[in-house]
Amino acid sequence: MSNAPARSRRRGRARIQDAPATRDVNYRQLRNPFPIMNVFSDDEAANMHVTALELLETLGMKVLLPEARKLFAAGGARIEDEMVYIGRDMVDAALETAPKSIHCRAGAPDRDVLLELGTLAFQPGAGAPHATDLRRGRRPGSASDFKDYTRLGHHFDVFQMMSPSVEPQDVETHLRHYFTLRTQAVLTDKFPFLFARGTPQTLDNFEMLRIARGVSEEQFRAGIFAYTIINTNSPRTLDIPMAQGLIDFARYGQLSIVTPFTLMGAMAPITVAGAITLSHAECLAAITLTQLANPGAPVCYGTFTSNVDMKSGAPAFGTPTHFQASLAAGQMARMIGLPWRSAAGSASNLNDVQAANENQLGLWGCLLGGATVIIHSAGWLEGGLSVSYEKIITDVEVLNMVAELCAGNKAGADEIGLANALAHVAPSGHFFAAPQTMERYTSEFYQPVVHDYANFGKWTERGARDASTRATDVWEAILDAPEVSMTAPDRLAALDDFIQRRTAEGGAPPES
Repeated sequence: MSNAPARSRRRGRARIQDAPATRDVNYRQLRNPFPIMNVFSDDEAANMHVTALELLETLGMKVLLPEARKLFAAGGARIEDEMVYIGRDMVDAALETAPKSIHCRAGAPDRDVLLELGTLAFQPGAGAPHATDLRRGRRPGSASDFKDYTRLGHHFDVFQMMSPSVEPQDVETHLRHYFTLRTQAVLTDKFPFLFARGTPQTLDNFEMLRIARGVSEEQFRAGIFAYTIINTNSPRTLDIPMAQGLIDFARYGQLSIVTPFTLMGAMAPITVAGAITLSHAECLAAITLTQLANPGAPVCYGTFTSNVDMKSGAPAFGTPTHFQASLAAGQMARMIGLPWRSAAGSASNLNDVQAANENQLGLWGCLLGGATVIIHSAGWLEGGLSVSYEKIITDVEVLNMVAELCAGNKAGADEIGLANALAHVAPSGHFFAAPQTMERYTSEFYQPVVHDYANFGKWTERGARDASTRATDVWEAILDAPEVSMTAPDRLAALDDFIQRRTAEGGAPPES
């Protein structure tokens, strides 16, 4: 038995602290381990679903794309000018054919993502017009920023799907889709995001992805190789690019994640129940359109519902209302059985305590609501107007810890350690040198990315640097590493040939 003096204990502690981490944890395929919470009773949730169906039948949905209205009409909807009145039988039929489990094929098989109720995937912050970091400050998003965010998103396994991080505003809009897809093809082998900004750009994207992945058109249509996000224009409007995106992705068998962006008190009722009922109705209309275009097409239920600050009208995130809205959306998704997407995020203007608090409360609303995909899980500031390099890193720390919890724990004989730990140490002794500790000390505990566990004295000696400052070191080290292409040279050459040819032909302007 060991009863080592204090000096030996300090030496043991130093040896453990200085030991290299050899931990190997798989964050690539996660399942949500947390008990699901409801905000409404089953009867209340069922009434919200019935009300959403009634809303579609009697109040209707404004659909601006003529092709979409024709599909609705062919499915039995009543059409009056741009208004579409969708019967609940049409919705029921769509929910029958929409797949409940979606196998997403990434650039490498071990990066594939399964989306169904109970699985869990994270995406970094997306869709921001600005980028920000402590070195260069806040600025319009650029091609350089998009590349950087792609590399950061690829680096951390806890992001299983890529996201449209920032708009690369220094790339012309008719050529931007070439740049964003090529960047993903080169810098990541994770499941990619494609913009749905009109059929010409969408078909370009599909062709480029086929080239990069080395698959035929038949193979492409038979698998799910990419996704897009479709936002309705609340209340009750589906615009031309979004409706066209739903149709195009459905016809080619690619994934649409339908996401009404409803802010309570602004473009949605001020109550959680009213806002989620509206969001649910809009989702059902969009899901129905995908199944009319191609029965069995993959589609993901989605919601992003929070409240506005009633003093300023500005969006607020990570609020108790945002949390409750995520729980309510989970109830609706489970009712129809589809995998679903929710979101975290922050309205803070910099990576501070407010940003951390809001992102974490929003994240826990998603987790306890049973979300399948959580977007804006890291990096989002200003209600989506900017993505922060430092916040990506500090938020990843929390996501990694969540992923650790997904793995669960064990309590077998080896873990309990009667022989090699408990019986090895005498009363008032220590476990630093116990055989169980020595076997596991480099692999038992999570190793932080940016958190500093040093005491005050050591932390002061190191410069008393806060988490955001340390996060700068982390992202700079990642981006200082050499780039590695994820696409074979022959496929990349063919992809570049396609881009050069299409650029010479004038590219493809987005449709409005």
